[in-house]
Amino acid sequence: MRRGRSDLLRWISIGLLLAALALVFYELVSFSRLRAKLPDQLTIAGVPVGNLDKMDALERIMQVYSTPVEMYYGDELILLNPASVGFRLDTEVMLAASELARTETDFWSGFWDFLWNRPGEAYSIPLKSEFSQSELETILKDIAVRYDQPPRSPEPIPGTTSFSSGQAGRVLDITRALELVSEVINNPQNRNVGLPIVSQEADRPSLSILEILLKQNLEVAAFDGLAVIYLQDLRNGDEIHFTRYQSVDIEVEPDIAFTAASTIKIGIMTTYYRYFDEPLDPQGEQWMYEMIVYSANETSDELMTRLEGMDGELSPGPAVVTNTLRDLGLESTFLGGYFKLGSPLLIQPQTPGNQRSDVTTSPDPYNQTTASELGTLLSDIYRCAEGGGAFVAAFSGGIDQEECVTMLDLLSQNKLGWLLEAGVPEGTRVAHKHGYIDSPTEYLIDAGVIYTPGGNYVLSIFLWNDPPMIWEPTSQLVANLSRAVYNYFNAPEGRSSY
Repeated sequence: MRRGRSDLLRWISIGLLLAALALVFYELVSFSRLRAKLPDQLTIAGVPVGNLDKMDALERIMQVYSTPVEMYYGDELILLNPASVGFRLDTEVMLAASELARTETDFWSGFWDFLWNRPGEAYSIPLKSEFSQSELETILKDIAVRYDQPPRSPEPIPGTTSFSSGQAGRVLDITRALELVSEVINNPQNRNVGLPIVSQEADRPSLSILEILLKQNLEVAAFDGLAVIYLQDLRNGDEIHFTRYQSVDIEVEPDIAFTAASTIKIGIMTTYYRYFDEPLDPQGEQWMYEMIVYSANETSDELMTRLEGMDGELSPGPAVVTNTLRDLGLESTFLGGYFKLGSPLLIQPQTPGNQRSDVTTSPDPYNQTTASELGTLLSDIYRCAEGGGAFVAAFSGGIDQEECVTMLDLLSQNKLGWLLEAGVPEGTRVAHKHGYIDSPTEYLIDAGVIYTPGGNYVLSIFLWNDPPMIWEPTSQLVANLSRAVYNYFNAPEGRSSY
């Protein structure tokens, strides 16, 4: 009886052992099959490929990265096929790395973890790819051509002093777009990108366009005399300078001499501040104010009397003024004598401006200047007030920034209401000096620094005619020319010209 029970137990043990062996063999086969595949927690190029064989993993990765990139230009959807930019996955390198991850754990350690259902180590193999940046840039440039809306610059309205309003545009930022699309094309999950679009303000038309408009205004006014216009953009030094006589452009250099009249007082003021420092004595300050603001000739002579001999050469006041202007390189601007009637002509220089043989304005031998030289003097004062300019080199510190600010303040108090001032909105600062005689007049000149929201500039307008000009249409012409320049500097998008 005991022998039978013992045999039964033996056979049960053998059965259990065989069952265990069968179970172990089954698990070994299952583990071997699993081990032949990629690790459970493996990602390649950001794509989960755990428990897939290499071919299935490769197919999944290729499927993800061949998905078109969705690019949005505003509301417009543009699909980018990665193949169109030469996108290529380096599958050999990535699969080789996955093989190392698969075999990194030895067989029996892995089998033991498998038996105990322990999760394997997570592996992440980075993306290895390449594509053509130049081809992508070409595609983005083509998108820009199709969808960009370039800004529209203000344009002059023929026969008027106005410019049409400009319009801002929108353009693709190609450099930034390259960066963003490059990131997305290598992203397995987020395959869409909003293309960076920037607003672009309309550029101001070139100064040559303004020159055409100014000449059109001369034609509309039927002005057939001599017109010399000088303009300097004080932001960058760009210039317009043209001469028109009997409706035809003529040679601009050397610039033609005009009677300077009261505009020469800018030269007197500059010379006085060269030799007398701020603050001026009360008498000198009063004379200076009356000379610039009220254009008083008597006080001009008083100031020049104080200048006598200040250049170290025992020169009379008018010659000291002239020498100062020469030091600034102004060859055609001079003062030949005092303003008082009957004063002798002390100097009578021949200048490039008064030696032209093709046209002459018969300028006053006592004081002369040109449109460009007067404009240049004003720009020098302006730049000095800003802390730079030619005064530093020419006068070795004889005129400082504070004095230049004072000069412009005085010129700004010369309130006229006509000519340059009539062409700008009320309240616009105009630091200017003008010159003319009663109507009918042979010449009419005005030059000043004009301060505007769109940029500051120097404008010098010189007109002459024989027979003499009538005041009303001629002064209105100067105002219209001034208005055209103001509108050029201040014609932003969506706003009408003044």
